Amino acid sequence: MKATIKFFIYMILILVVMYSSGCTGESRNVTADQAPVPKPASSNQTADNSQASINGGQEVPSGTAANNSMSNTTAAPKATGAATTTVVLYFANANGYLQAEQRSINKTPGVARQTMQELCRGPRTQGLFATIPGGTRLMDINIRDGLCTVNFSQELVTKHNGGSWSENATVYSIVNTLTQFRSIEQVQILVDGKVVESIAGHLDVSVPLTRDSNLIMAGVQLQ
Repeated sequence: MKATIKFFIYMILILVVMYSSGCTGESRNVTADQAPVPKPASSNQTADNSQASINGGQEVPSGTAANNSMSNTTAAPKATGAATTTVVLYFANANGYLQAEQRSINKTPGVARQTMQELCRGPRTQGLFATIPGGTRLMDINIRDGLCTVNFSQELVTKHNGGSWSENATVYSIVNTLTQFRSIEQVQILVDGKVVESIAGHLDVSVPLTRDSNLIMAGVQLQ
């Protein structure tokens, strides 16, 4: 009887021990599997945040902000626009005088050259007539010590209409237009790089000429 009681006691003790040890181990395993583990920072995210792209020599963070910055830089228009100045050109009118026409041109160091090129293109004002024969080209222009030497192609002579009035208009449209500039006091006209006696046989252009305001029609408002 005693032996039987001891046997049952041992069995109960063994079961208690086995049960207790098995649940505790399982509980530790479950706790270890379910315990929240701090998530390390994503390597991709770290790379994205630290990555930089070069935009116009400046580092710009990548991502949406970088794309916006780059697109704004690309889209931003660059301010342009050349400065202009107003010059006076003299053309012939029907009354036998030279008449002034104002014209806006780009402001550059070679303003006298541009002014002569505009004179060769002819007037824009109705009632005025070109003084430079068609096809005449400006070959060169130089200014030194108040003397402007201006060289035209041979068409200035070969395509001229002739006549003293027309020749005066041609010569003094050149001279009066150039002497509007303070750096020019006299004008020497050349044709194909050479000094010529005259343009159409009436007016001596072999020497430097000065401004003749008497040929300019007075009291006419500049156009």
